[in-house]
Amino acid sequence: MVVTQIEPLTKTKWKVYIDGKFAFVLYKGELSRFRIVQGEDVSEEIYEKIKNEVILKRVKLRALHLLNQMDRTEEQLRTKLRQGHYTDDMIDTAISYVKSFGYIEDSAYAKRFVLSRQDSKSRKEIYAKLCQKGIAKDVIANAMEECYEDGEELTAIKKLVEKKRFDPYNATDSERQKIYGYLARKGFSYDSIRQVIQISDWNA
Repeated sequence: MVVTQIEPLTKTKWKVYIDGKFAFVLYKGELSRFRIVQGEDVSEEIYEKIKNEVILKRVKLRALHLLNQMDRTEEQLRTKLRQGHYTDDMIDTAISYVKSFGYIEDSAYAKRFVLSRQDSKSRKEIYAKLCQKGIAKDVIANAMEECYEDGEELTAIKKLVEKKRFDPYNATDSERQKIYGYLARKGFSYDSIRQVIQISDWNA
């Protein structure tokens, strides 16, 4: 194997290419330590040592740090690790590592996400946001089924209407049309909106 290119990434880090393909990022001191020099050979033993003792350890710690900062889906974590210039095989290993401790689980994430937002957002809006986070549709569907009970969407609509200071008893036709449009754009169904907006159901 030949070190075909060493490209500066920052003032302290360098991208190393072996046989024309990106291999890993090393600090300047590590380049010296492992004698990584452009145009020179690198042994299989040194290559594996760098990957297993340096890069793999680094990507695992990075994954743990990112999860400690905030709750993330698997896809969100993968995206952040890719930004750190880790290869897909290293990322796969890091993902498996944090999963083994239960630190990342999309189904649990989806349930927490639904429960924390179901009283202020529509199912459609929550579903769309979870899709954007890279969670599988079947996982989202299961979370919705487990977290939603009859009347949950009506409660969310009531809270939004109250926040808008809408008065169902004295509202004009124009005000009603405006609140209908607002709630529809939030993803709530016409029937659910109608149930809340109707005066007879307001204090239900």
